[in-house]
Amino acid sequence: MDRRRGLAMLPSPFLSERVPKKLFIKTYGCQMNVYDSERMADVLAPLDYALCAAPDEADLVILNTCHIREKATEKVFSELGRLRDRKAARASTEAPMMIAVAGCVAQAEGDEIVARAPYVDMVFGPQTYHRLPELIAQADPSSRPSGGRAATKGAGLVDTDFPSDVKFDQLPAVHGGRRAMAFLSIQEGCDKFCSFCVVPYTRGAEYSRPVAQVLAEARALARDGVREITLLGQNVNAYHGACETGGEWGLGRLLFALAEIEGVARLRYTTSHPRDVDDALIAAHREIPAVMPYLHLPVQSGSDRMLAAMNRKHTAAEYRAIVDRLRAARPDLALSSDFIVGHPGESDQDFAETLRLVRDIGYAQAYSFKYSPRPGTPAAGDEQQVAETVKAERLAGLQQVLNAQQLAFNKSKVGEVLPILFERAGTHPGQLVGRSPFMQAVHCDGPETLIGQIADVEITRGQANSLAGRLVTPAQPEERIVA
Repeated sequence: MDRRRGLAMLPSPFLSERVPKKLFIKTYGCQMNVYDSERMADVLAPLDYALCAAPDEADLVILNTCHIREKATEKVFSELGRLRDRKAARASTEAPMMIAVAGCVAQAEGDEIVARAPYVDMVFGPQTYHRLPELIAQADPSSRPSGGRAATKGAGLVDTDFPSDVKFDQLPAVHGGRRAMAFLSIQEGCDKFCSFCVVPYTRGAEYSRPVAQVLAEARALARDGVREITLLGQNVNAYHGACETGGEWGLGRLLFALAEIEGVARLRYTTSHPRDVDDALIAAHREIPAVMPYLHLPVQSGSDRMLAAMNRKHTAAEYRAIVDRLRAARPDLALSSDFIVGHPGESDQDFAETLRLVRDIGYAQAYSFKYSPRPGTPAAGDEQQVAETVKAERLAGLQQVLNAQQLAFNKSKVGEVLPILFERAGTHPGQLVGRSPFMQAVHCDGPETLIGQIADVEITRGQANSLAGRLVTPAQPEERIVA
């Protein structure tokens, strides 16, 4: 997913009077990156940043990158090539452009970025963006002896350390102006070391934010009008946050506490790992109405042989058993998952077992990808690489099944009345767009006063990627909706 975030107006730290400058952030990849981009805006808010809609207008452009797949990495370098021309055009003006690369590509390939794109001013990893104001002060062209206006070469600052200070302790409190839905990062890093995954190397070891810190941020979001909070982590259900009264809380206990916050009507979490689904988490799905009946639970493959090769440390049967327990606790639970085809050594039989698991379980949504070797991961050096043509054929076959399941699930909601949280106005006059408890986008006509509120909608049409419906009875602003 490629999302844009206009964030902007940075005053030069070297001017006695603050002169607003425009900033644009382009976000690649996961919801964690979206959260990180938003927190970068919070970090720079005291420096008078103002919103900017496009990179052409920006004095500072930040690419917040993803390193999961090779294609995502190359997209970053392609975008840098386009920004190079814009920077060169601005070099002789009173408003030179600075370029920064953040996120996981920056963490993994900081030196290569500077080598391939010497016009980049700053490169910083996901653990160091709280130091962004300091980096800007060092890289600002106006602070250089030449004044920075004649040169297109960037400062080339690289900060990809894993600092001893925890970034969450250094970030400012969240501020107002949030949407009806918001992300809240509670856990970062991963200790699982799946053979195909670069996250442990780019995000570091697992870290869980303290309980009090999470609850405080959730309360602040609720005061700002947020009705739905999605908890984020690379391995979010491995959460083990320290409690002020002693001991640690898991994700299940945390969900119970979050559900008590006034104004929080909906709770979600992503991304989870099957090995960390415990009794407390299953109880949360059974007993907390605010926990939505939709769960992203990646499995990657239906073949035990491939799961072992991926270092997933669970079998297909164990995954099925976890799904059965979750569905027993919450019968209306809709499932999403991740699948990788063409992992080194995958045979036709292995792929057939993946298809069988998909058909047996049934998914409301899923993400599927061809295996992409990531430098430094164990699978990248495996000699049993699968041919690209075979990967493509398998991916097409898998997506055909997954797409059919998604369409069938969406159509199954026709005739039901669902509580919809409205997020924004639609593209057509009088149209609203919201989310169902099952994460489906829902379109219907209604007044804009419903944005940020939950109201009942009768579903009239189920399409491949969305639902359409008609408004039944608008909810009152203070009403807590139970899905």
